[in-house]
Amino acid sequence: MQNCEPTQTPDVDIAALHEKYLHERDKRLRSDGQAQYLEAEDDFAEFYEGDPHLPVVPRQPITDDIDVVILGGGFCGLITAHRLQQAGVTDFKIVELGGDFGGVWYWNRYPGIQIDSDAYCYLPLLEETGFMPKEKFSKGDECFEHAQRIGEHFGLYDHALFHTLVQSLQWDGEINRWQITSNRGDAIRARFVIMCQGPYNRPKLPGIPGIKDFKGHTFHTARWDYDYTGGDLHGGLDKIGDKRIAVIGTGSSGVQAIPHLARGAKHLTVFQRTPSYIFERANYPTDPEWVQTLEPGWRAARQRNFHNAAFAFYNPGEPDLICDGWTEVARNMAAKLNATENFEGWAALADPAKFMELKEIEDYRSMERLRQRVEQIVEDPETAETLKPYYRNMCKRPVFNDEYLPTFNRPNVTLVDVSETKGVERITEKGVVANGVEYEVDCIVFASGFEITTALERQFDITPFAGRDGVSLYDHWGKGFRTLHGVMAHGFPNHFATGFVQGGVTASTTLMFEQQADHISYIIGEALRRDATFVEPTPEAEEGWVQTIREFAVDNSTFTTECTPGYYNSEGEPNGRSFLGDPFWGGFYELSDRLQAWRDTGELDGLVLDK
Repeated sequence: MQNCEPTQTPDVDIAALHEKYLHERDKRLRSDGQAQYLEAEDDFAEFYEGDPHLPVVPRQPITDDIDVVILGGGFCGLITAHRLQQAGVTDFKIVELGGDFGGVWYWNRYPGIQIDSDAYCYLPLLEETGFMPKEKFSKGDECFEHAQRIGEHFGLYDHALFHTLVQSLQWDGEINRWQITSNRGDAIRARFVIMCQGPYNRPKLPGIPGIKDFKGHTFHTARWDYDYTGGDLHGGLDKIGDKRIAVIGTGSSGVQAIPHLARGAKHLTVFQRTPSYIFERANYPTDPEWVQTLEPGWRAARQRNFHNAAFAFYNPGEPDLICDGWTEVARNMAAKLNATENFEGWAALADPAKFMELKEIEDYRSMERLRQRVEQIVEDPETAETLKPYYRNMCKRPVFNDEYLPTFNRPNVTLVDVSETKGVERITEKGVVANGVEYEVDCIVFASGFEITTALERQFDITPFAGRDGVSLYDHWGKGFRTLHGVMAHGFPNHFATGFVQGGVTASTTLMFEQQADHISYIIGEALRRDATFVEPTPEAEEGWVQTIREFAVDNSTFTTECTPGYYNSEGEPNGRSFLGDPFWGGFYELSDRLQAWRDTGELDGLVLDK
C-alpha cells in the first residue's frame, strides 16, 4: 500500500478566512430551508418509483404471516439479514423497491459513479464472503456486484420481494403484528419490522419555478437515462454529441457525472450554487502482496483507525491506514505532535480547548490547499475563483475526483455561478434562467440529492405509519428522536430502526449498520426464543436513553450554523434535523461496549416482553 505522508499546507489568516466563510454562507442562506426541494411524486413520480434498469416481473400479492420484514435491500438490509440468520431467525422477507439488491448502488448508475470512502472499510462482509475490492475506491458496479454476492452467498434471494414499495405500516394490537400494505397489493402480517431504507433512498428535486414547463428531456442522476445519453457507468456517452446539456447540482453525484457529460455533449452548462471541495482521488489497485499479509480481523482494525482519524484521534505513533482527504486534517495534526521529543506534543490532547484550536488551524490550512489546487488546475482565473470552496472541512461531504476541475478548461463547458440568487431563478420551456440570462438546452440533469434531512414523512414515504393506539411515528419523533439504544421506541412494539437516529456514529457507515444489526438481531432472537408476542421499551427506559444522549451531547452548533447551507446542516435551518440524527457522542466503540454488556446480562433491561 502507499506511503502515507502529511500534506504540505500553506499558512493562512484564520480571522480573515472566517469572515470570508460567513460572507459566503450568508449569500446562500434561504428562508425556505428544506422546503426548497420538491418530492419525487405526481409529475415526478418516475424519478423515484420508475426503474430504468429492470422490468417489473408480475407476481401474486402476498398475504402471509411472517416473523420479520426488513424494509430495504441495500447494504443495511443485507447486513441485518445476515445477522438474523446468525441469531437463528429464518422466517424473514426483504422488501425492496429496486429489482435487485444494492439499494443506492442499484439505483445510482450514473457515469463515473464511485465510492468516496475507503472500500476496504466501506464494503461490508468482506471476510465473510472472501471478497477483496479491486481498488481503494470501488466503482459503482463493483459495489452493486458485491451486494449481489452477499445475497447469493447467504441465500437471501429466496427471502426477497423486489420491485415492492411499502405504502403503509400499522400495528394491530388484536393480533400483535404489523399490518403492511404495498404497491403490489400485498397485505403482510409481520411479527417484527426492521427499517433499513438507508439515508440515500429517495431522490429529491429542486423547487425551481417552472420546473414542470420544460419541453426537453429531464432525469435525476439516481435514475440515469442511458437510452438518451448512450454509454454506461464507465462513460462513453455517445448519443449526446448534438445535445446541449444542463446540470443542476454540484455535489458528489454531479461532480462524478459532469466530466463524462462534458466529453459527450455538444455543450454542457453547469449551474453551481456552492462549490464542492475536491480532493485528489489518487486511486490505486489493491496490492495482492498486501492482501497476503492480512490476518483475521484486519478490517475491524482498519475501521477503528478510520474512526480515530475522523471522530476521535490517533494514539501516539498510530499510522494513518486510510491516507486520503477524510484523514488529512488528523494526519497533518498528528505529524506536528509527533515532531516533539518523546511525543510530548500529544499532551495537548488532554486539553480539549487546545486540541480544538490545533485542529482548527489544520482545517483552515487544508482547505486553503484545496483552493490553491483549484488555481493550479483551472486555467481561467474567474472560473477558478468560482470553483473555490469557502467553508470548513466537513461542512459538506468530501468529494474525490481527478477529472472534475480540468473539465472546466474545455471549450464546450460553461460554469454558471448562481450563489447570488441562491440558486437557479426559473426553468422555461426552452431552458434554464440564471442571473437574468436564459440558457437554452435540450436536456436537464438534476443532481439534486436525496431526502436526507427533510421531514421524516418525506424520507420514509409511508402513510400511515402508526404504532400502538394509532400514534404516528412521525408525531412521536416530531420534536426529536426518542428511542432505547437508537433502535426501538415506546409505543411501537416489535419495530426497529437503523441509520442515523440515536445510535453510534463512525466513519464507516456500514459499520454503524453492523452495530445496530447485532443489537436488533439479538433482541428479536431472544423474543422468539422466549415466545414473546411483542417486545417494547418502557417509557422510563426510553427517557433514560434520551438523557444518556443529552449527557454525552457535543455542542457543535456554532460549527454547524457557520457552515454553508447543505444537507449536512439541514440547509442552514436554525432548528433543522442533523443528517447524523441525535447521536450518542460518548464514542462509537464505547457504545458497542455498552450494548454488549447489556446483552451479556440476558435480562433485556428496559424492555417489556408480553407473552
